[in-house]
Amino acid sequence: MSTTDNTILGLKLPSDPRWVDLAEMSLEDILTDHAYCEQKAASHCISLIQKYPEYTRLVDELAPIVTEEWGHFRMVLSEINKRNFKLGPQRKDDYVNALNQLEAKGGRPEIRFMDRLLIFGLIEARSCERFRLLSENLEDPYMKEFYRKFMISEAGHYRLFLDLAREYCDERK
Repeated sequence: MSTTDNTILGLKLPSDPRWVDLAEMSLEDILTDHAYCEQKAASHCISLIQKYPEYTRLVDELAPIVTEEWGHFRMVLSEINKRNFKLGPQRKDDYVNALNQLEAKGGRPEIRFMDRLLIFGLIEARSCERFRLLSENLEDPYMKEFYRKFMISEAGHYRLFLDLAREYCDERK
């Protein structure tokens, strides 16, 4: 992925290209991490709907994404089972935790809302970038296609979160 692609996704730095080599050596860990990421994505969408039911477009757009993300969890879990792997423990996600630290604490609710939308957008952008790396560099053709489909989905979610931030949040803030 070029620097331009990362800029388009809002990412200042690309993932280390060696990450794919490590991922391929520990596919079980990658699939386990991926499964939990899909579960957390569904949970985050649910929490946004619960916290901001007054935003009709947000509710209408995120409701089907909850179903989609849970479907992704099930797809990844199926892949784990097919390979006779086990869904291991959830790991601490330093990237997401660091992003969450950037969310405004206290202050105006609309700023915290905007921060949440932008943070979720960045999480989706990084997922899209990593799924692209996997889809282009894994040896297994089946897994390349598996991750290409996820890449396309994550790109759409990234764009949606940015669109929602633009729609609901004053750009001057």
